[in-house]
Amino acid sequence: MAECEEYVARLLAVREGHPRLALLASQQLNGPGDAVARHLCTTGPVETLSSACASGSLAIGAALDALRAGEVDVAVAGGADSLCLLTYSGFNSLRLVDPDPCVPFRRDRKGMSLGEGSGVLVLERLNHARRRGAHPLAELEGAGASCDAHHMTAPHPDGEGSVRAMKAALRDAGVSPDDIAFVNTHGTGTQQNDVAEARAISTVFGHRADKIPVTATKGAVGHLLGSAGAIEAVDTVLCFLDRCIHATHDGGAVDAECGVDLVLEKQRPLPEGSKAMSTSFAFGGANAALVFSDWQEDEVS
Repeated sequence: MAECEEYVARLLAVREGHPRLALLASQQLNGPGDAVARHLCTTGPVETLSSACASGSLAIGAALDALRAGEVDVAVAGGADSLCLLTYSGFNSLRLVDPDPCVPFRRDRKGMSLGEGSGVLVLERLNHARRRGAHPLAELEGAGASCDAHHMTAPHPDGEGSVRAMKAALRDAGVSPDDIAFVNTHGTGTQQNDVAEARAISTVFGHRADKIPVTATKGAVGHLLGSAGAIEAVDTVLCFLDRCIHATHDGGAVDAECGVDLVLEKQRPLPEGSKAMSTSFAFGGANAALVFSDWQEDEVS
């Protein structure tokens, strides 16, 4: 979209001759993925998923499927997104942007903070990693996806689609809600999303809903849109490496309507062998969830 904006600006500014048209060549949705494939000389399949803010997590889930099916030996999966006037103006027109850094799940939240960037994971089967002498950082145990089929921009009030994605990820990983040590939430800081996500957590985790620690990466880096799920997956892995659940940036009282155990002020210790869930929910009702576990050297997979 940024390249399209630049193209239009040049077109309007031209008084003689013609603007350079090459800018439009990389505007295809698969442009970034193809560029990475050329850089890495990738000869296997290259896929681009565009499902708004769930895209990064869905891409990681697709890589997991390809590895399990034996379609690939190693996958580079993640997401990237950048800001442009259209994106910024669109979210402002919806009155979803907080003028200050966002404070997910807090009582005084006013909306999201827009960010840009990328997150990428290298995924491979254990025997392939060992053959090349790599040390695993974590294990991706399962992935799930769903659609709200509810509204173009608003989540289902009770988080029904989110619940389906989270339960699907747990089933795919072969674990129960009680096995999850913490949740790295979608946590945008908007009024509707935070409440809907809190209700989804309550449905999935039941009696543990107000006790399971949750964190929100967006409080520190903002909402990276198409790459949000990818950067949050990376942050989840970093929690295992740091042996702690990262604190959500900034303070403030948690909204009683959300009722989540938000990790604030200081990090919390994370025992070895823990499991975590990372969630991503998007415009259009797309939902994704990933289950990761801390890597233990004596594991066999």
